[in-house]
Amino acid sequence: MALSLGEMSDRFEIQDLLVGYCYAVDDKDFDALDQFFTEDAVIDYSEMVGVKGSLAEIKAFLRASLGPIPMAQHAVMTTQYKFDGDTAETRTVCHNPMVVPGDDGQPQAIFFGLWYIHQFRRTAQGWRISSLYEKKCYNHNLPDHVKAMTV
Repeated sequence: MALSLGEMSDRFEIQDLLVGYCYAVDDKDFDALDQFFTEDAVIDYSEMVGVKGSLAEIKAFLRASLGPIPMAQHAVMTTQYKFDGDTAETRTVCHNPMVVPGDDGQPQAIFFGLWYIHQFRRTAQGWRISSLYEKKCYNHNLPDHVKAMTV
């Protein structure tokens, strides 16, 4: 299937949003998320950690929940794209290792596997994320205090 230059450009722009989101979260630069989402975006982490809300609500949640986590790294790959005019949907694999305080207080590596389901809308500023849903796949080696946060 041959893609037009416009279709390739759309895919690259959306991929940049996916990667930019991951780096902003990993760097704890939560205000940078404003450049990736529409103003009315809904972010749904309910399947992973029981939280769903607006961008402002999710930024507050991320500040509180990721504050004590010294290291995190989101790796996104194998994105599927579905376009419908000025909207699009993607499904992307995410592998998310983190180092958290273990139940004994020592650093402990944990792992999450999930799919990002994104809805995008083309705006005057380019593509933006209008919806993000995290679909759970697996987790590994969670200390009890982290297990209590997961659904």
